[in-house]
Amino acid sequence: MDKKWLPLTITLGVAGVAVVVASVWPDDVEKPPLPQSLCHGALSRETAELIDDGQGGEVSAGAWESKGSTTDSAVFKECHVLRAGQDGAKRRGVYKLAVEGARSASGAKKGSAPLGAGFTGWALPDRAEVTLPTGCAARMGSDAPHIRASLEVPSQDEERLYRRGEKPPVDPDTATRNNATVMREVATRLAERYGCAD
Repeated sequence: MDKKWLPLTITLGVAGVAVVVASVWPDDVEKPPLPQSLCHGALSRETAELIDDGQGGEVSAGAWESKGSTTDSAVFKECHVLRAGQDGAKRRGVYKLAVEGARSASGAKKGSAPLGAGFTGWALPDRAEVTLPTGCAARMGSDAPHIRASLEVPSQDEERLYRRGEKPPVDPDTATRNNATVMREVATRLAERYGCAD
């Protein structure tokens, strides 16, 4: 190769690597226009906005991907859904969604609501789980027999609220319905994305 083209080749190679990295790892800060899907495409913006901590604010997400180890509890994707503060600058975590390998499908939880026909999982005001359709584990590169998505909503934690003498920011029945809606969409969208819908 002619030495005069070497700097250009190196520059283009570095730029190519930067483009690949940028496409794999999500930005920490979303830029306008805001994306219509969050959490690696698992949630539409509209559904992501259902869960609130009573303080309002624009929804965004900080998403991380970790291949972890090859054990059945390896987390593949984790997403923290955030809302902007009233000033629009400071963001606060509202809930967490994790997608990971599991040994068994989601069982029933005492006092929980089922997610509905066609879904294996449950919902409570502060937590929910759904197991993705059979076949998703292999499509997602897991050695585990199942893939489970779990949701945590700290602002609805009854024990924490009781200790603080506070009421839940959202009525528990409404919060349960919202969590169930979120988990149904997560299971549906991820199954479609990985081509493993039943």
